[in-house]
Amino acid sequence: MDSPLALYRRYRPETFAEVIGQEHVTEPLRSALAGNRVNHAYLFSGPRGCGKTTSARILARALNCEQAPIADPCGECDSCRDLARNGPGSIDVIEIDAASHGGVDDARDLREKAFFAPVRSRYKVYIIDEAHMVTTQGFNALLKLVEEPPPHLRFIFATTEPEKVIPTIRSRTHHYPFRLIPPRLLTSYLTELCDREGVSIEPAALPLVVRAGAGSARDTLSVLDQLLGGSGPQGVTYDLASGLLGYTPDTLLDDVVSAFASGDGSAVFGVVDKVVETGQDPRRFTEDLLRRLRDLVIISAVPDAAASGLLDVSGDQADRLTVQATSFGRAELTRAADLVAAGLTDMRGATAPRLLLELICARILLPGADHTTEGVLARLDRLERRAAISGTTSAESAPAPAPAAAPAQDRPAPSRAERAAPERIEDAPAARRAEPEPQREPVSQPVAPVEQPAPVHQPAPVAEAPQPVAPAPVAVAPVVEPVAPQPVAAQPVAAQPAAASSAPAGGGLNLVDLRRLWPSVIDRVKGVKRVTWIHLTQNSQVVGFDNGVLALGFQTDGPRRSFESGGHADIVQQAVIDEIGVKVRIDAIIDPSADPSARPPASPDQDQPAPQAPSAAAPAPVAAAAQQAPAQGNAEQSVDDAPPWAVDGEGQPGEQEQSRRSRMADIQAQENARADGPPEDPDAHVDFDDAEVDAESSAELLARELGAQVIEEIPRGD
Repeated sequence: MDSPLALYRRYRPETFAEVIGQEHVTEPLRSALAGNRVNHAYLFSGPRGCGKTTSARILARALNCEQAPIADPCGECDSCRDLARNGPGSIDVIEIDAASHGGVDDARDLREKAFFAPVRSRYKVYIIDEAHMVTTQGFNALLKLVEEPPPHLRFIFATTEPEKVIPTIRSRTHHYPFRLIPPRLLTSYLTELCDREGVSIEPAALPLVVRAGAGSARDTLSVLDQLLGGSGPQGVTYDLASGLLGYTPDTLLDDVVSAFASGDGSAVFGVVDKVVETGQDPRRFTEDLLRRLRDLVIISAVPDAAASGLLDVSGDQADRLTVQATSFGRAELTRAADLVAAGLTDMRGATAPRLLLELICARILLPGADHTTEGVLARLDRLERRAAISGTTSAESAPAPAPAAAPAQDRPAPSRAERAAPERIEDAPAARRAEPEPQREPVSQPVAPVEQPAPVHQPAPVAEAPQPVAPAPVAVAPVVEPVAPQPVAAQPVAAQPAAASSAPAGGGLNLVDLRRLWPSVIDRVKGVKRVTWIHLTQNSQVVGFDNGVLALGFQTDGPRRSFESGGHADIVQQAVIDEIGVKVRIDAIIDPSADPSARPPASPDQDQPAPQAPSAAAPAPVAAAAQQAPAQGNAEQSVDDAPPWAVDGEGQPGEQEQSRRSRMADIQAQENARADGPPEDPDAHVDFDDAEVDAESSAELLARELGAQVIEEIPRGD
């Protein structure tokens, strides 16, 4: 008993209707045949096994059919039976393999025989397969014949590389490009063939067969023929297909993907070891892993991809893919796929593919070592999944608790950064005009006595009151005078004005704000080390602040080197943290334009009762008036010139403005007394830990700390 023909020969199409996946070619050809508008030369191009030669034979049968012009051959006439699937062939239809008959002599022989009329058919048809193998001389020998053939002659060229056909021949033909067959169409076609053959095949094995065929109908049927020949009573199973075709079993891919999702390195490298120990190719495993990650990326983006046909997988496999996709984040999946794709490229020609595979797995398991955008997003995906497991979907969805109203004596004191947070000058006037005057509501806003001053920059805390004020979006003005606590409604944490200044990296401060707060930093340094305080007050000036770097400008290089070598930068850095609440890096530079004498004077010591609000937190006009005008001028200032918040309801200076003027007069009187009397010892009110310096070591101290040289000493009385 003879063996049956191969599947691709037994099921070779005999009409254009049986050709699958090439409707863009078969339909125009059928229309041309039915309308008797057939050209004298055709060029069929496309990948191997997609139906080029088969379509050329069908076209020759339709041309020589006794019922022509007709779209499909009848299959009953002598010409159709001769050119059928198992027919003997026709003497008028000549097939030439150009791979072995592409020379100029073969072309000349064809040209001599082409002029003879057909024996039994209407046309003499030449089917030249692998036409790109014809030499240039052979094409030139056929050029005149192809351009002006006899009426009974038709040419059909079939090739996989149409660009190798010389343009003079290609321009005289009708070109029809064939394509690869879609996987979904091939799957249904294979199922139909298995039913005809009476062999069962598992649905999970069909995608492997289609994948091995790579879109070629002939190659796919060859693979299926191999599996059908090796199948047992149970038919074609998934294990049989994966074993014969060399693909990685789904169980291994499921294990390695689950290990990646859980971060289990032991399981991942155990799978790699199993791949190598079972004799599988690491390159094929990497390729299969990349395909699995591609399916997971699609499932993550389109949850119903399997149901809609976007992925050609079975039902149970679709469920597994959905579960695996939910255990990953999209960014983590994309990063893993990129790493595997790059590693697969490196594996080509590599002598140690297992080593490269293990390195790929190590990179996927360690997103923390990846400082690129993909690595950061992968770590973010992990954090969100952990937050979802712990009970919250993300950090943003967790509601922030609103601060409860508490008595003033029980509420903790505000931090130094909150007390030092300044308000923008350009926003202050509008905020003061929109703010109700404190003295207009004596019940909810009582004014404290003048002899009990509050801290200079401390905002008003919340206190109990019988009639609390309703919540209202009121802009907070800078505190100029110490006032009694005001009852306000509880506000969310995000609405507090000091939130911007509490950032540890200094993102809420700029150079202007830092210069306003610089006097308090100098006071802090004065209580720590005397020499550092001298550097800040006499040798340097704040010249820049950008990205957490505070630049101190020195006019000469000597003080700058003394500042850097004496460890003063650490003292200034700690003082900035204590006073302002931000971490900065001190950078000492040479700046000839830096003028330390142009800086505003430092505020008095903290233990003095009179606050210096105009020099630190007050707006620029008020601070300038407090520094330049004499005490009696402040006392006699016109009410019309006073700001709106300093005037009561009848246009007279309020109690707050009167107390401010009286204190400014006292401060000016103290300054005048200091100017008229003997010089005040700057260390009278300061405790510092510097060592005592005698007269003999003063020159050495100046040379070591400041880089100065004593020329002549002048007594203080002179």
